[in-house]
Amino acid sequence: MDVKDEDTSEESKKNHILYYKSLTKVIADIQNEKKQEGEPAVKSHLDNRIDAMEKDRERIRKMFPDIKDEEWDGNTN
Repeated sequence: MDVKDEDTSEESKKNHILYYKSLTKVIADIQNEKKQEGEPAVKSHLDNRIDAMEKDRERIRKMFPDIKDEEWDGNTN
């Protein structure tokens, strides 16, 4: 299997920050959905989706270790 080099250009960085923030919102939405869900199988499925998104967020943060927490969290001016 070929391993592709990660694109860490400025454009890629901006796109990954936007994607990271969108994942953060989707995770929050799924957590709210999970609170309202009563079916254990559905809750488990939602947990698996959250776990996958969290892994993707972690991968993105490792790609750009120079970005401050405030920028990831959207608390920039």
